[in-house]
Amino acid sequence: MSTDRYTSPLSERYASKEMQYIFSQDMKFTTWRKLWIALAETEMELGLSEDGKPVITQEQIDELKAHVNDINYDVAKEREKLVRHDVMSHVYAYGKQCPKAAGIIHLGATSCYVGDNTDIIIMNEALKLVHKKLISVINELANFAEKYKDLPTLAFTHFQPAQPTTVGKRATLWTQEFMMDLEDLEYVQKSLKLLGSKGTTGTQASFLELFDGDNEVIDKIDPMIAKKMGFDSCYPVSGQTYSRKVDTRVANILAGIAASAHKMSNDIRLLQHLKEVEEPFEKNQIGSSAMAYKRNPMRSERIASLSRYVMVDALNPAITSATQWFERTLDDSANKRLSIPEGFLAIDGILDLCLNVVDGLVVYPKVIEKHFMSEIPFMATENIMMDAVKRGGNRQELHEKIRQLSMEAGKNVKVEGKENNLIDLIAADPSFGLTKEELQATLEPSRYVGRAPRQVEVFLRDVVKPVLDAHKDEMGVKAEINV
Repeated sequence: MSTDRYTSPLSERYASKEMQYIFSQDMKFTTWRKLWIALAETEMELGLSEDGKPVITQEQIDELKAHVNDINYDVAKEREKLVRHDVMSHVYAYGKQCPKAAGIIHLGATSCYVGDNTDIIIMNEALKLVHKKLISVINELANFAEKYKDLPTLAFTHFQPAQPTTVGKRATLWTQEFMMDLEDLEYVQKSLKLLGSKGTTGTQASFLELFDGDNEVIDKIDPMIAKKMGFDSCYPVSGQTYSRKVDTRVANILAGIAASAHKMSNDIRLLQHLKEVEEPFEKNQIGSSAMAYKRNPMRSERIASLSRYVMVDALNPAITSATQWFERTLDDSANKRLSIPEGFLAIDGILDLCLNVVDGLVVYPKVIEKHFMSEIPFMATENIMMDAVKRGGNRQELHEKIRQLSMEAGKNVKVEGKENNLIDLIAADPSFGLTKEELQATLEPSRYVGRAPRQVEVFLRDVVKPVLDAHKDEMGVKAEINV
């Protein structure tokens, strides 16, 4: 590890080895070589010849295939210092290893043939890993929602106590947002296509020259390359590059996942402040350098922090897409090298944190019940009033009495710092004709959560389970948190 220069925290602290490999030099340049092989094979299979003799032979293809993985980086690096062109430097280095095939590498192609096609391939592989981890997050949340579907808890609007819900129902709100992200991811991923090989301005003029103007043969080039690289098709038209709007669509998927994760992490942080829920806290973990007793929600805070980065990062591809000139301009290159990999590395770290937090989320039912019971007397007053009317009371008179007694109980809580004594005040008023025991029976928490437990059951059964069943092979990811 180098300690005398900047290293990205995305690699050092947050992203997994799997995601780092996808954006590694090895992945990039072996894919370049696979694309050169796909192009050469396609040209050979389409009968590229000169004076009746094949331009490309199987011997040359075999030589290229023999050196896909043993990239001579040192040769490429030295060559780039001289020519200042990364693609031509790697063409040169590959040719040094494959002297018989050196003359046919990159034939008819422009730099974006390897650069842009590789970017699409890498984004597709990265989306596969994001998909896998997103499925696991949804699965963990579904398990949590099922476990706590019946546990009543105060719901909040404006972070003020509102009509109760259940802990499991709240978790379905988080789950549903991740499900929406999954739908968006799958839609965009299915729409991904390769650039193909369309030449310097997208006209395939070089192939008209190579294949003597035979349009029917040239029409086969892109579909054949796509198939060899594992794609269904190529974009039908392009300039020199694929439309940078593709990068925008992909980055927006990452931003959407980040927004869902951020919302969930904020809720968990607020609940941890209330001591109702707590993210995992390891035996030797230190919460504060000064306050040894603290148990800070540092994982949820990190989710929020990285999520903001990803949401803002999505602006980069959008602005780049909007400012491209005609068929090609190079002001996208440096930006793409940063925004796309770092967006994926950050979302990878976010999903690992989400897995870790949800898998180890601790719920404190006694604290939840205490908070619930401190507020429920106010929420139960309508039921109490109805019971009193049934026993002969006047609805309007009782409504006014409840209003007055609620104000008195509220003052007792807010001004005096005492417990909510509304039930005692109502029991002491003969107008209601209800004993304290009868009143307390009306405070049963499950009476106030509406259809929350049923909603959890139906949501998990009809919405979540079919998706999880369809992706069983992707579940079970275990996150490793580095720090």
